[in-house]
Amino acid sequence: MELLLVSIASLLAGFVDSIVGGGGLILVPALFAVFPTTHPATLFGINKGASVWGTAVATTQYARRVQLRWSALLPAAAAGFFGSLAGAWLVTVIDPGFLRKALPFVLVAVLAYTLVKKDMGRHHTPRFTGRTETGIACCIGLVIGFYDGFFGPGTGSFLVFLFVRWLGYDFLNASASAKLLNTATNVAALGLFAYKGHVWWHFALTMAVANVAGSLLGTRLALKHGAGFVRLVFIVVVSALILKTGFDAFLK
Repeated sequence: MELLLVSIASLLAGFVDSIVGGGGLILVPALFAVFPTTHPATLFGINKGASVWGTAVATTQYARRVQLRWSALLPAAAAGFFGSLAGAWLVTVIDPGFLRKALPFVLVAVLAYTLVKKDMGRHHTPRFTGRTETGIACCIGLVIGFYDGFFGPGTGSFLVFLFVRWLGYDFLNASASAKLLNTATNVAALGLFAYKGHVWWHFALTMAVANVAGSLLGTRLALKHGAGFVRLVFIVVVSALILKTGFDAFLK
């Protein structure tokens, strides 16, 4: 029964995450609810062990239909990988709890900006090329990768927002690009958790199959309906993140 419940949560998480990020909003609370006495690091390891496969499959699916800007994104993914490792290491030294109260306000600002700028992310008009684009993408990868390793909630949504706002991508291209970077940050975190023995592979691998199934469905919908659909899902997911992180920070 435990495996069935977390596998259903993993399927839903893969679906949401493949469109615009935020799958952890579903899967992590489900793991904590089903395994309340398990060490948090183990639950985070299970989460990464399941979600990394869905994110990787989503990246492959997007790459077949969306023209990714590989020259900028591959170095950015590498930066995200090392940023995530650094963040994961730091969390073993410093408690990230101070970010809990700040995160809801950052998400409110992201949501407000997206709602005010109604045309933002509807058209794919990259603002930079060459080394400038690569440098900015690497900055995004390094900073958000570090955040993913250190704390995590909303990583995919932050990546999408920054690709749209800073680089001028539409929401579909931003989501596709974010999946590549998020795969790299997930691999880094998973590697660290696995090294520390914090992954229950008999759960993670079964959940990974469900996560991939959800990811395939979500990616298909995003590609079919385009940037407008992804923008709508982005608004819904960020709104849910605000409620969840606000509750955790001030009411829990």
